[in-house]
Amino acid sequence: MVSQLRIYTINRGMMDSWLNLFHKHLKPNHEKYGIPIESSWVNADRTEFIWVRSFDNVEAIQAKEDEYYSSPERIALGDQPKDHIAKTEVRVVEPTNS
Repeated sequence: MVSQLRIYTINRGMMDSWLNLFHKHLKPNHEKYGIPIESSWVNADRTEFIWVRSFDNVEAIQAKEDEYYSSPERIALGDQPKDHIAKTEVRVVEPTNS
């Protein structure tokens, strides 16, 4: 299994709106299309949203993302997610053996 550690800088004053969008739409739709969300956090100054989603392997990432982003549920959201995000960082990480 591999995971993506995703760090989003959320536009000023939009964290509550982002959290609503994430929990009502993004998370359920990710999980519906086979991309489990392992956990999510907000930093103390409420400018960053950090989350982890998992895949069976690196090769599965593109296929699962394509399926999710082309889904009717995601298409219906339009630019709402992008409108909240000032910056995105994504790191692919693997568990250690310890």
